[in-house]
Amino acid sequence: MGKVVLVTGVARHLGARFVADIRRRPGIDLVVGVDVQPPRDPVAEPEGPAAGYRFEKLDLRRPAVARVIAEHQVDTVVHLNVSATGVGPAGRSAVKESNVIGTMQLLGACQKAPGLRRLVVKSTTGVYGSAPRDPAVFGERMQPKNLPSGGFAKDAAEVEGYVRGFARRRPDVAVTVLRFANIVGPVGDTPLCEYFTLPVLPTVLGHDPRLQFVHEDDVIEVLCRSAVEPVPGTSNAGTFNVAGEGVLLLSQCARRLGRPTVPMLQPVIGWVAGLVRQTRLADFSPEQLRLLTHGRVVDTTRLRETFGYQPGFTTAEAFGDFAAAQSAGLLPPERLTAVTDRLAGLLGPEGTTARHPAHPTHPTQELNPR
Repeated sequence: MGKVVLVTGVARHLGARFVADIRRRPGIDLVVGVDVQPPRDPVAEPEGPAAGYRFEKLDLRRPAVARVIAEHQVDTVVHLNVSATGVGPAGRSAVKESNVIGTMQLLGACQKAPGLRRLVVKSTTGVYGSAPRDPAVFGERMQPKNLPSGGFAKDAAEVEGYVRGFARRRPDVAVTVLRFANIVGPVGDTPLCEYFTLPVLPTVLGHDPRLQFVHEDDVIEVLCRSAVEPVPGTSNAGTFNVAGEGVLLLSQCARRLGRPTVPMLQPVIGWVAGLVRQTRLADFSPEQLRLLTHGRVVDTTRLRETFGYQPGFTTAEAFGDFAAAQSAGLLPPERLTAVTDRLAGLLGPEGTTARHPAHPTHPTQELNPR
């Protein structure tokens, strides 16, 4: 008999995509999808040979998941139900319960499953936080200067703590924690993607943070490789940062989208963020505001050298694919690029005006003040 994979969070786009892909992998006999409601779009039947699929409607906060694991003799669990937003109009308290209490119930069920051999948990680079004195690049073994104080990042940090406890109690289970950077793609259903769809992007005055992105295609591939036996010479057990190569400044993201930015003082943008949340235009949370102030960059050496995977999309390419699927902004990206290129040509290597070399040079304001 082949592997039996239980996947949580299949009602979301990412979970449904993962189910469709993992069913096509060799050696998979059955995939069991678990969530509080069926996927918004029914899971498409893969072409050619594919593993069977069963959907179980249940809430992870209830102990019924233990029955499902035992009934189907599950040997691999892929936990994707740690998310910044809930399914449907769930409030923040319900999302936190689903993330933390749901994970505790799932790990309790896994603890009692003697046939379990592999556990994969979706996490986020948000566990490193975003603070002014952060290191330039975070590695997997580094601790944040300031632990996340709330929101999805704090949920993920708590979830990782429970997963480490499970790994100590069940050393026979291969445990993988994947810390994904901001996930983007043509669908773009994350809170940060919602922010980038605003017609005008509020930014923090004096800051132009560095951001990293990972394309959903790379996310699916990393998840699939984590759920099966590793390629010889590599290891898919442990904690891995997952992000596309390179970084983008927030100002560069805005230009690629053709959206104007409105720099604001931090107290003002905090008020605007609250207004945006109340009007349900986007989930502009305090942790996202910190990201858009200080940014975050992670090291992906372990992903390449230990896990054995090089993302197919760089950060710029991943964001470009997301931008191509969005409606045109107020400012055409081509015109913005032409203007910025012309400004760059008018500036000398020291950032001073180069048109009048005979005159004293004058300091110019930085294009991307930090």
